[in-house]
Amino acid sequence: MNDGFLTGEDARRALADLVARVHDQPDRIAVLFPAAARRVSRGAGPSGDPDGVLGPTLEDLVRLELLRACAAATAPGPFADEVSDLYHHGDSGERRAVLRGLGLLDPAAAPLARELMADALRTNDTRLVAAAVGGPAADLLDLHAWRQAVLKCLFTGVPLAGVRGVPERVDAELVRMCADYAEERERAGRPVPDDVHLVLGHSPDDEHTEA
Repeated sequence: MNDGFLTGEDARRALADLVARVHDQPDRIAVLFPAAARRVSRGAGPSGDPDGVLGPTLEDLVRLELLRACAAATAPGPFADEVSDLYHHGDSGERRAVLRGLGLLDPAAAPLARELMADALRTNDTRLVAAAVGGPAADLLDLHAWRQAVLKCLFTGVPLAGVRGVPERVDAELVRMCADYAEERERAGRPVPDDVHLVLGHSPDDEHTEA
């Protein structure tokens, strides 16, 4: 267990207790996951952002430890079912933690990961959008879906620096899309987010361009 993000000894003990309980009875995560922030810790994580847009909050990190314990003690299929339930029955904070933990799923559960990311990206909740695009599971998005996710971040103000795949996955089509977006903003007399230049300043090789 990695509890180095917690500064208080009481919080570490509380987390260790919850992790042990989930490891012994994985189905208990349904009850312990929502209560994790209250029982262990909440607030800004290493990024300093209490909203969890720039990086995981303390409660996100606590819940990720519970997800790791559940994954270690549960077969891949039932774990995927548990993750789905935690997301669909959770509040926005719980959903954010689930999205950050999608990389724990077995590769066979990739369709579920894509489904949950797509659901988050349909919202205008910047915390959910950032969590969906910031983790390793974002690699599962096909290039079309990933491009749309980048544009979603520009529209909602989620920093592109936290989007997995920028600039590695940037291709000529995304450059074109972002250039069109910037031009439309300029014509309307609206400010263009500085982040757009993380894409426009990238010159992908033609051989890496996908339709």
